Amino acid sequence: MSRDRTSRRFYRAESTHDLLSYMDKGQAALEENRWTFETAWEAANKVGGIYTVIRSKAYVSTEEMGENYCLLGPFKEQCARTEVEEAEFPPNSPLTTAVNVMRSQGYKVHTGTWLVDGNPQIILFDIGSAAWQMDSYKQELWDTTSIGIPHLDVEANDAVILGFMVAHFITEFRKAAEGYSDTPPRVVAHFHEWQAGIGLIVLRVRHVDVATVFTTHATLLGRYLCAGNTDFYNNLDKFSVDEEAGKRQIYHRYCMERAAAHMTHVFTTVSDITGYEAEHLLKRKPDFITPNGLNVKKFSALHEFQNLHALAKDKINEFSRGHFYGHFNFDLDKTLYFFIAGRYEFGNKGADIFIEALARLNHYLKSSGSEMTVVAFLIFPAKTNNFNVESLRGHAVTKALRDTINDIQQKIGKRMYDICLSGHLPDASDLLHKEDTVRLKRCIYALQRDGLPPVTTHNVVDDWSDPVLNSVRRCQLFNTVNDKVKVIFHPEFLTSTNPLFGLDYEEFVRGCHLGVFPSYYEPWGYTPAECTVMGIPSITTNLSGFGCFMQENIADPMSYGIYVVDRRYISLEGSVQQLAQYMFDFTKLTRRQRIIQRNRTERLSDLMDWRNLGIYYRQARAEALKIVYPDYVDHMDQELGKRFNYPRPISEPPSPTHSRATTPAASVHGSEDEDEVDEEKELAELRISDK
Repeated sequence: MSRDRTSRRFYRAESTHDLLSYMDKGQAALEENRWTFETAWEAANKVGGIYTVIRSKAYVSTEEMGENYCLLGPFKEQCARTEVEEAEFPPNSPLTTAVNVMRSQGYKVHTGTWLVDGNPQIILFDIGSAAWQMDSYKQELWDTTSIGIPHLDVEANDAVILGFMVAHFITEFRKAAEGYSDTPPRVVAHFHEWQAGIGLIVLRVRHVDVATVFTTHATLLGRYLCAGNTDFYNNLDKFSVDEEAGKRQIYHRYCMERAAAHMTHVFTTVSDITGYEAEHLLKRKPDFITPNGLNVKKFSALHEFQNLHALAKDKINEFSRGHFYGHFNFDLDKTLYFFIAGRYEFGNKGADIFIEALARLNHYLKSSGSEMTVVAFLIFPAKTNNFNVESLRGHAVTKALRDTINDIQQKIGKRMYDICLSGHLPDASDLLHKEDTVRLKRCIYALQRDGLPPVTTHNVVDDWSDPVLNSVRRCQLFNTVNDKVKVIFHPEFLTSTNPLFGLDYEEFVRGCHLGVFPSYYEPWGYTPAECTVMGIPSITTNLSGFGCFMQENIADPMSYGIYVVDRRYISLEGSVQQLAQYMFDFTKLTRRQRIIQRNRTERLSDLMDWRNLGIYYRQARAEALKIVYPDYVDHMDQELGKRFNYPRPISEPPSPTHSRATTPAASVHGSEDEDEVDEEKELAELRISDK
């Protein structure tokens, strides 16, 4: 196989690339008396993306460190009641000793396991039980770091209390661990984001003998600057950070984040683009990039995820029939479903250029005479006054038609059976009676509508000022019969109890053909990563951590269903044109080509798996330990160095290592035979016709 063709291929990583093959469930950590505490505001407390990071990483963390790994966070009763199984730690554990010391001093501390994959140990601190000490905490912070916290900033107050409680606990634990083993204790304290950073600051100013790691997932000031429609990335080196933070009344929070970044032994960010941001806004370059991963579900057969796509797509088809009743003039077999989803940050998430590019795509499809129709979903939670009556009516009338036809079908079947029993072939008039025709006509007349299919499924509060709806109006995407691009704004997250879709978010993603996430500010980007592990192609940008990661690790991302829009080095108009062209090119793929592309996309799922990406966190912790304990030697790191060959994927055909010698040469790159689902019988299982 030529070097050029090889460089364009990527195969599913085998066990030599699986970090779990080196995991010992904490045996090495136990022998070395090595402990890791990971602190985050979102540990068993669902607020945003960091919750997903901590939750999904828990499995590989416990596989690596076993009971020498523990999560720390605030006690939020509403989440903890359903997510945490409270239990005491073993009596001889230094964790128990430290917890008991804190409880004896009047602090409320909840211990147990988090009910997620891996069941990690977790300690949650009741902030209210230490609130009486808040003034003394703030005074110590001011005396040691000159950071002052305004009394009225409740979130910052809570972060201060949590930080001091965590620091107090780790200090007590460090003392207790001295007598736990003959080996001196080696403790790593890992903190996520500014809300947990106070704990790190306190440990350092009190000179507690622990190694510290600080991870920023997105800088605080960066979020605020991007929300203000500034030309962020072209001016990163020009911002007066103190002045900008002061203007936005977040100077004290900014100081907390910056102090944590400078005082930590090892500083990490989740992507190169966030590292570039941190270098200019926090004034420290990260020591490691720790990309975010997911727990990837392995399928027993390659076609299984294709079957799930087909099942979920049928449910979205049913929604389309109801939503577009009366204007249903397009073929669902020639309809593609695109979607964008996430927090309702209109500019940061790229909804502005997505809608603009959809208008261009509409023009391209009409002017080229394409048979394809695109239904674009925008899923952003916004304030609503419940469901749109017109949307509900559409599903009611289509259900009535379906029920009527099912009833008539049963009657026709019975009549046909009776006539055939008598030895005659039935005529059409014998089967479909006049009363059946009347019922069908009534249903058909009920499907008529005066207005156009609605753009939104809900009644949006203050819809005249809603950015998505205003952008749709400006681009005149009104779902007319002549439009090749239909737009549906669903202003709440999807759940399986949704009366319109009856799908949860994961099922919905599986049923779509393309995820579109042209973000301007996206430190990582879990939405395109989730698409990738489900085998759904996606569009991302070179300003998202995910997009940068894919460009760095894959020779030709586009051939694997990862389209990267340039939002950094070209104009906004150029980005819109590029996005519209990518979507137009996607509509020109045949059904068979889309299946091949989904297979390729799903093959990249190992690249997103924590079993591989967990190595970066391990390296960051090991480096922090070496800084604090110069005699520390990571024996497993030496072993990994011999066999572990990630992140650069070895470019080989998609076949197991032991069978490569007998595998036929791969087909020419780009041909329709490449990466077939696997033999004719599997194509038959998928009910796919060659087109």
